[in-house]
Amino acid sequence: MENYASILSKCTLFKGIANEDLEQLLTCLGSYTKNYKNDEYVFFAGNEINHIGIILSGQAEIIKENLAGNRHIMAFLSPSQIFGEGIVCTLKRISPVTIRVKEDSKILFIPYERITKSCSNSCNFHIQIIQNMMIILGQKNYTLNTKIELLTLKGMREKIAAYLLNEAKEKNSMSFQITPNRNELAEFLNVSRTSMCRELAKMKEENILDYYQNSFKILSIEALKECLT
Repeated sequence: MENYASILSKCTLFKGIANEDLEQLLTCLGSYTKNYKNDEYVFFAGNEINHIGIILSGQAEIIKENLAGNRHIMAFLSPSQIFGEGIVCTLKRISPVTIRVKEDSKILFIPYERITKSCSNSCNFHIQIIQNMMIILGQKNYTLNTKIELLTLKGMREKIAAYLLNEAKEKNSMSFQITPNRNELAEFLNVSRTSMCRELAKMKEENILDYYQNSFKILSIEALKECLT
């Protein structure tokens, strides 16, 4: 795991834990890694989940399907990001979502029971891990609320503006790369890809923003904010 120490150090679950202690901690937690091919599924909605996962390399997406079978992308996962933490904390631990990798990926899995219970060695790491887990669950709740607010917006330009403003805030920059391609972004925003691309082109012509493939630059933060009023 030495090759992934820099990735794990960015994961909130290991906040406050020195890199030199990671290997001992991961052994104590009974962690293991698994490789996935592009478009392979990690688990499906309806599966019982007893592990949390952390992306070490590659990309993945969280997918939700309604009763009619229509798919909606809930979130995108990049290296150091965690998933399954909200599921394993429930009584039944049944996943309401599906996880699929978007490219060849390596994922670290940790049994949830090993996180919440102290080991026989009484490692000091466990107290820090439990505290970090509470922070992650709180952040997950905040992220879900942000997603709900995004979906309640009715206008195409409103949704695009809200998404890009949130990305700029997260990355603390007016220039940034986004994870999803155009098809995935349309699914994430729950809009038509054609209409979304048309609206992006209009916003570019109006010098509100500029973009090339997955790179975006906000040219006028004021104009982008006005899209939400």
